[in-house]
Amino acid sequence: MGKTRLEAFSDGVIAIIITIMVLELKVPHGADFATLRPLFPVFLSYVLSFVFVGIYWNNHHHLLHAVAKLNGAALWANLHLLFWLSLTPFVTAWMGENHFQALPVALYGVVLLMSGVAYSVLVWVLMRHEGKNSTLSKALGKDVKGKLSVVMYALAIPVAFLNEWISLAAYVAVAAMWFIPDSRIESHLQTKA
Repeated sequence: MGKTRLEAFSDGVIAIIITIMVLELKVPHGADFATLRPLFPVFLSYVLSFVFVGIYWNNHHHLLHAVAKLNGAALWANLHLLFWLSLTPFVTAWMGENHFQALPVALYGVVLLMSGVAYSVLVWVLMRHEGKNSTLSKALGKDVKGKLSVVMYALAIPVAFLNEWISLAAYVAVAAMWFIPDSRIESHLQTKA
């Protein structure tokens, strides 16, 4: 089956996720910088989540660009990813409203972890469907970066109860790793062309 509908649906869901997140940013009552100060954690949470959702959107695009066709398992794996991403606005708002307290930071990490796991499952399903000699399989190889991301999220969750800022630093470190789109797929697609 083709991939156009899956790409369009995923793009729509991700656009809605970002829209919901920005709607959580409430306009302050007042016209000076003092009225903005209490909103700083909310805004910082939004920026972090916007970057994460943007990274998923970007890499999802590259991932689907590297596959020729989809099957039913890929559709379900994609829905699994979108489910976890759709929880991002809730945990983003909770973490920001509570000024990065331990439980909201840990739950934010759970959503990041499960989104990472879901993305890994989607990659695995697509690689299995495409075969060992596919462009995707050759490009991703053992996917060390994906596995490292999941491990970092898993470690950061319990650390949030000891020091929230260390967990947040781990989340930012993962985002920094993925900020540049996965060049492995792009380079394989260019050499294939």
